[in-house]
Amino acid sequence: GTGGTLAGVGRFLKARKPGVRIVLADPMGSGLYSWIKTGEVKAEGSSITEGIGQASTVPGNLEVARGVIDDAVQVPDPEALEQVFDLQAQEGLSVGGSAGINVAAAIRVARALGPGHTVVTILCDGGSRYQSKLFNPDFLRERNLPVPSWLAA
Repeated sequence: GTGGTLAGVGRFLKARKPGVRIVLADPMGSGLYSWIKTGEVKAEGSSITEGIGQASTVPGNLEVARGVIDDAVQVPDPEALEQVFDLQAQEGLSVGGSAGINVAAAIRVARALGPGHTVVTILCDGGSRYQSKLFNPDFLRERNLPVPSWLAA
């Protein structure tokens, strides 16, 4: 799962370059962001992202990697969707909500760091699983989420 990927990749990278920073990307409605920031699992808001937005407890594989994670970024759905739609339209990459959250978080981290840094993220899910949600204009409109012009029919 996501916690295992973050923990494993984080450990691997820090073993080779101790100065690397590992940042957890989290949707609204998940308590992992507050766990990293404050030590308390506290969920605020909600997300349409399947699988990662419901964390009210810390997964065991993430708990053991707590020392590896340096920071966390919380990404609202509209910001994640902007990346999902941009990756589809500009790069021809069909990704899902989790990848959109990761890319949006990577952009936030890159802006905070400024020029001269390398930021890496994982495109962890494909868009085909989300056709009835992320790529459904009616679903998006019902939730007051952005609908790209190429999807609006």
